[in-house]
Amino acid sequence: MHDRVKSRSRREIPAVSKVLDVLSYDDLPRPVVVGLVRRELSKIRAKAVIPEFESIVNFIRRLLDELRASRLQPVINGTGIVIHTNLGRAPLASKAIRALNEIGSGYANLEYDLATGERGRRGAYIENALALLCGAESATVVNNCAAALVLIVHHFTRSKGRARPPGAPLQLEIVISRGEMVQIGGGFRVGEIIEAAGTQLREIGATNKTSIDDYAKAIGPDIALILKVHRSNFFMGGFVDSPPSADIAALARKKHIPFVEDLGSGAIVATEQLGIAEHEPTPAEALKNGADLVCFSGDKLFGGPQAGIIAGKRRFVAALKREALFRALRCDKLVFAALQATVDLHLNQSRAGIAAIGLLQVSRDELRARAAAIASRLEGLPLRIAIGCGTVKVGGGTLPKSTIPSVTIDIAPESCSLVDFAARLRNWSSPVIGYIANERFKLDLRTIFPHQADLVVDAIRRVSTSAQ
Repeated sequence: MHDRVKSRSRREIPAVSKVLDVLSYDDLPRPVVVGLVRRELSKIRAKAVIPEFESIVNFIRRLLDELRASRLQPVINGTGIVIHTNLGRAPLASKAIRALNEIGSGYANLEYDLATGERGRRGAYIENALALLCGAESATVVNNCAAALVLIVHHFTRSKGRARPPGAPLQLEIVISRGEMVQIGGGFRVGEIIEAAGTQLREIGATNKTSIDDYAKAIGPDIALILKVHRSNFFMGGFVDSPPSADIAALARKKHIPFVEDLGSGAIVATEQLGIAEHEPTPAEALKNGADLVCFSGDKLFGGPQAGIIAGKRRFVAALKREALFRALRCDKLVFAALQATVDLHLNQSRAGIAAIGLLQVSRDELRARAAAIASRLEGLPLRIAIGCGTVKVGGGTLPKSTIPSVTIDIAPESCSLVDFAARLRNWSSPVIGYIANERFKLDLRTIFPHQADLVVDAIRRVSTSAQ
């Protein structure tokens, strides 16, 4: 009897075609939708009780909505975090966007020498320009800063060695201060990234204090290099001390081992010039203080695409590029196109054209005017609107002590909760991302571009009226 009931229930499971007939999915590839429907119907077959057809369809509709939301798409950032890692970090300069269109839509001389008509060197112009920008002998690019660190560690720990008994492994180590064992976004830790390259860390000092003697005592024949990691995403105060980079560099030269600085944030100009009191070290400063190599991100304060930029002594950069691993970590033509445009803006002192830097420098008067214009267009809706004050964070794991004053649009919906209102805006056709504070939904104008005002107004109008 049980088998007959189960068999009869299974016959009630709809065919894939029947489900597809009642779904709307013109914006998704048919094979993706068919695959999702088949998977869900297969799961239902394993259940003892078969849901009604309408329940099955509604459940699959929700899955399709989640699938749509997971596709890469533009969003409006009203969070007040300029370099928002979850929202793609630094927005690209308009010049970089044009370069992507020009290079991406056809062929390019990525590895072709136009002068000779022969195979050329990938990234030749960018490497020269980056070296000039960083005050370095040479430079190169890989796909992110973690990759840059892995490549550096792989090279120096693999190439250095000493005599040892046959078959006995030599565990090369890297010296790093305990106070620099940084964890970056997504739970990734610098120590784990380095260990993934096949080496181990020799941690020295205490969490809050490391001396130059700690470095000196740690250096032996099994040490491959000294690594200094900039504490870009946190700060320590009180009973804290660490030696200047120049002192570490002098010790490294004396011991004949490389000294590498991971700067992370990619500040090219002094952050004081951007109106930020907190200083962020630049590659030029680190190299002037004696670092053999520096590495940093291209999509943070540098304002370009995701990339790991390495700059420093010519012989070391050349050696890194000879590594087989370098080919696995290299960038494609689109990254080079956007990076080239961003480097040119830096070299031409046209940093206002770099979107992330431009956002940090917009005046509060301009932000107030834009907020007032948006608020006036929202009158008559079931909302309480006010213009408030905000504080912007640079974000991207940079300048943790610094905030920049900003202007917000504060919204209190009358027909739904703040949480529901925020969710509706996130799920609008042009998603608007804000935050809830002081019993208001807030949109920070510093991270909303002027050309997005119409989209913001339309989203708020539609969401507020549909919630009634």
